[in-house]
Amino acid sequence: MGFWLCGARGATVTIASMPKYQFDVQVQPQYLPEESAPDTGVFCFAYTITVTNTGQVPAQLISRHWIINDSGGLAEEVKGLGVVGRQPLLKPGESFQYTSGCRLHTASGTMHGSFHCVAEDGAPFVTPVPLFVLEAIDHGLPDAPSGGRVLH
Repeated sequence: MGFWLCGARGATVTIASMPKYQFDVQVQPQYLPEESAPDTGVFCFAYTITVTNTGQVPAQLISRHWIINDSGGLAEEVKGLGVVGRQPLLKPGESFQYTSGCRLHTASGTMHGSFHCVAEDGAPFVTPVPLFVLEAIDHGLPDAPSGGRVLH
């Protein structure tokens, strides 16, 4: 989104404007080997989400919607109010961080989803959460990767 300026000699310049309603989401997934039981098909993961209001007006995160997939093709849909029991109201530039978790029946999978938000002026908007990878990594093995993937 932007607006146009006509400069001297008829040159046209586009200046990008900051979106009025926008949250930025960053995710840090982590495998939890101490809570997992691979022999029985239980793989536990934590993920830390940081939501930042990059828009122009205060806005509140109202609900979440997740699609969780394991590598065996099992998909689970999760919907609910808020995140970790909260519905944070964020002023422009403010962030909210929380950690939650999920269990998979396989050693790897993915999550993606969205946050449904309402701006202080009453306008609803949806913030997508891009796909991120959940991957069980055994840190006890030599030559094992040293950490999970970070996707923004």
